[in-house]
Amino acid sequence: MAPRKRGCLRIVLLLVLALLLLAAVLIGWGWQAQKVFAGQLLQPRAESVIIEPGDSFSRVLAKLRAAGIDNGRDQQWQLLARQLDAAGKLKVGEYDLTQPLTVSELLLRMRNGKVVQHRLTIVEGWNIRQLRAALARATPLEQTTAELDDAALMAALGFEGQHPEGRFLPETYVYQRGDSDLDVLRRAHKAMAQALEQAWQGRAEGLPLDSPYELLTLASIIEKETGLAAERPQIAGVFVRRLKLGMRLQTDPTVIYGLGSAYDGNIRKVDLTTDTPYNTYTRSGLTPSPIAMPGRAALEAAAHPAEGDALYFVAIGDGSGGHVFSSTYAQHQVAVAGYLQRLRQARQSNALPQ
Repeated sequence: MAPRKRGCLRIVLLLVLALLLLAAVLIGWGWQAQKVFAGQLLQPRAESVIIEPGDSFSRVLAKLRAAGIDNGRDQQWQLLARQLDAAGKLKVGEYDLTQPLTVSELLLRMRNGKVVQHRLTIVEGWNIRQLRAALARATPLEQTTAELDDAALMAALGFEGQHPEGRFLPETYVYQRGDSDLDVLRRAHKAMAQALEQAWQGRAEGLPLDSPYELLTLASIIEKETGLAAERPQIAGVFVRRLKLGMRLQTDPTVIYGLGSAYDGNIRKVDLTTDTPYNTYTRSGLTPSPIAMPGRAALEAAAHPAEGDALYFVAIGDGSGGHVFSSTYAQHQVAVAGYLQRLRQARQSNALPQ
């Protein structure tokens, strides 16, 4: 081969090697730049971003930009989405932007559907009015029942004719954007049905109760009378013994429930003597329905009341929420006198100038 030709071939080889080296450098630089981009922390202005049905990846990127996320170019996001197997797989929902997140962490959350979880707590002892008010305040829960009365609400849940009181288990329920108040109520209703069935099947022998609904009703009364959680079984024992003896339950919370919106925070003698279906001073047996939402502990207490001979109880009046339990009316009168004395002393102390 002529020297001139060998020289040209050598130049060509050197150029090819230089181009390959340049390509390798560019690829390495691009890979490193993409790695740096994937690990960049986001600094959004918004607290969350919402992916809606039908949103394309470009639409999601536009929403991220609108939320103040200006990391990288759109092509980098698209490439990273392919690398993370997230392209075309972003899940519908609301995603939290308040926690420190990198670009790749956000895409993985969206791919895996780790949406914002909201919580609603049904408190033990709430009645249906309080529960519905809490649902109405819950955001971003979709409100679909505001115009429904209680009967229509139960029909919408698939339980037409069922009294709503006591039918929803007090617990904390997790929901996400797009869920409705009916969704939460369905879960709470199912949870109560399961808890009630479990309590009924495991109940003690000899209870003066003919159905799970009577157990639910008793548990609701126990719930409203309980100031200290540890006293639930004792209070249940008092009520069960009274039912067995045919004594009236004579419990103020049932009277208050019967007063409804007329209750102003004070219960008077006339209230105790005015007959309503829920006045256990004027009527024997259980109330016609539960008076509140009992929790699992109250259901358990109703199913397993404490043994003993107490037929009466009254608040201690020392702020502890505890009660004095008595087996005779004479003992009960002494306990009531002690409660009234402590009440008078507390009022006098509060009346003294500070």
